[in-house]
Amino acid sequence: MFWGYEHHHCAGPRGPRGGPFGRGRPGMGGGPPGWWGDWFGGPPLRADRGGVRYLVLDVLAERARHGYEVIQAIEQRSGDTYRPSPGVIYPTLQMLEELGHARVIEAEGRKIYEITDAGREDLKANREYVDEFYERFVETSWERFAEDFGDVMKRIGSLMKMLRHAMRRGRITPAVLARTVKVLDKAAAEIEELLAEDPEGRAGRRP
Repeated sequence: MFWGYEHHHCAGPRGPRGGPFGRGRPGMGGGPPGWWGDWFGGPPLRADRGGVRYLVLDVLAERARHGYEVIQAIEQRSGDTYRPSPGVIYPTLQMLEELGHARVIEAEGRKIYEITDAGREDLKANREYVDEFYERFVETSWERFAEDFGDVMKRIGSLMKMLRHAMRRGRITPAVLARTVKVLDKAAAEIEELLAEDPEGRAGRRP
């Protein structure tokens, strides 16, 4: 149930670090808000270990690149949501070279990697993996919805502030609490129905 905060390590409606938006965190400007990672654990999507090679081949198919450029290209294509580490990319490039799917060439005095015909065949056979991987980022990017979700969290914070104010002024009684619970349960049920709908507005199925 939406209001079952006790099941989340006592996070409560104030968030895991205190306050509706997390304690000591920056606001909405300049990227995702600080509380986002606390509530959702940061960007959830990553390439599996065996799939990174196809992402690398994909960017090498555009043009030859050195390792850092490979990292940048993957990050840009994922909408700045996924940035593979050098500890993942450089061993992958070495593996692709050993497989004959990429080769090292020199350009402007430095070594860069370019895809081979065998690499293009491997990429072609696994194109679906690459396309589906990036599509998932477009659909679920947390940066894309951060500002809108911030508005929701602000309203939840305002609700908690209103309840605290009422408690301090002695306006909270068992009868008021019982009615408040019913109002919140009704709102939570309506929100749950909204979340069950698909993005196109068609009614979805509950799991």
